[in-house]
Amino acid sequence: MKTASREFIFFTILIDALGIGLLIPVFPDVIRRFNADPGFVHTYFGYFISVYALMQLVASPVLGALSDRYGRRPVLLISLLGAGLDYVLMAWAPTLTLLFIGRVISGLTGASMTVASAYMADVSTDENRSANFGLIGGAWGLGFILGPALGGVLGGWGGPAMPFYVAAGMNLLNFAFGLLVLPESLPQSQRRKMEWRRINPFSSLFRILKPSPIAILVWIYFCLFMAGNSHPSIWTLFTEHKFKWTAFQVGISLTCVGFCIAIVQAWLAGRVVKRIGEARSLRIGIFFYIVGFFLFAVAPLGWMMYPILVVYSISGLAQPALQSLITHGTPSNEQGELQGSLISLGSLTSILAPLLYTQLFTRFTVTGSAEYFPGMPYLVASLIGVGAFVLLFSYRRRVM
Repeated sequence: MKTASREFIFFTILIDALGIGLLIPVFPDVIRRFNADPGFVHTYFGYFISVYALMQLVASPVLGALSDRYGRRPVLLISLLGAGLDYVLMAWAPTLTLLFIGRVISGLTGASMTVASAYMADVSTDENRSANFGLIGGAWGLGFILGPALGGVLGGWGGPAMPFYVAAGMNLLNFAFGLLVLPESLPQSQRRKMEWRRINPFSSLFRILKPSPIAILVWIYFCLFMAGNSHPSIWTLFTEHKFKWTAFQVGISLTCVGFCIAIVQAWLAGRVVKRIGEARSLRIGIFFYIVGFFLFAVAPLGWMMYPILVVYSISGLAQPALQSLITHGTPSNEQGELQGSLISLGSLTSILAPLLYTQLFTRFTVTGSAEYFPGMPYLVASLIGVGAFVLLFSYRRRVM
């Protein structure tokens, strides 16, 4: 594969991830342009996060099927052009309706990772396949680490619209780069017609949630993702409300979250699992989910969130251990379907979690209310972790 094509795919994935992280610190301020009522801001913040995830869930198989039919290059380039123009629309949007439409479009165009991954698969060989897909994972992780910090800095410097303009510029520059350097990777002879049954995003969810030997592990996976999605759903609102953090402080803290989890999953998890096994690693990880979210819920001072982040990051042991257990319980000829189904399940939690946590936050942050407790969403996330722990205990009793 030509170096320029590798660079294009890398930057496409990086920009997709950056685009998500860039906006989280400033989205509440953007919504306040239309209505400053806290309950309104909290509710619509949840809607905007959920609709993005919903559009990605729906669009990913559609864009993949379109690229199978018409080629990877046109779908990637149209997605980048659409994303660039859409970010400009959201920065400028004079009404909440237009902003919401822009968020829907950004979810549709942001699903281009599916096509970028297919492009990488087309041009990889047995010798470089692992390295090429490692490049994709690295770009995605780097974007999630850098995005919130960059969004916080830009929002603090140029106002809430600035991260949108920067995201637009990055997408449009990458579109121009792709026009010049990106060849088509899928020959005409290998293209196939679109079949609607193949692009139903919910069929894989039905398959993976049905009774099976790994069903309990799959429900644990669902619980951990529901708990973990409390961060993108509520962290900005929670820290702004309780500790009066600025967009810059929110962005830096979210970057710390991503960095700590990345260190645990990329460096520590493999060593711990090798030493103590998958089951014990999973138990330890779930335990720190429970403890971490409880401490977030009750922390009285903002500076305490950083040492709690270090404690919480140990929960990063759970995901690799759990995925390994699920994989071991699935036949080798079903692994592709399994991984796609797990991604769909994770996307479902990205839709449901913002609605749950922002509604809880709105309910328990009414000033003067006897039920005032801003940490309630994190307390619920901790309880969901307890549910995962109970399911794990049930699974161990069944297999022992």
